[in-house]
Amino acid sequence: MRQEDLHTVLAFITPGILHLLMERRGLAEEEAASLLYNSEMYRTLEDEESKLWRLSYPILYDLLDEELTTGKITWPEEQL
Repeated sequence: MRQEDLHTVLAFITPGILHLLMERRGLAEEEAASLLYNSEMYRTLEDEESKLWRLSYPILYDLLDEELTTGKITWPEEQL
């Protein structure tokens, strides 16, 4: 996938993850965005080769939630 195509996909995925962060953690948009964009999960999502972009945003939120809660991520086996 071309980098610009990945950016388009991320533009559709990111709002859903942000919405769940704000809803489930009671965060303001700026705080939710900071947590997301500074996370290991998001850095991996931006790497096209990880194929995380194939996952739904609720599953991606669960990975992020695990990272924020435990400091670790249990990656889906078929992804990494």
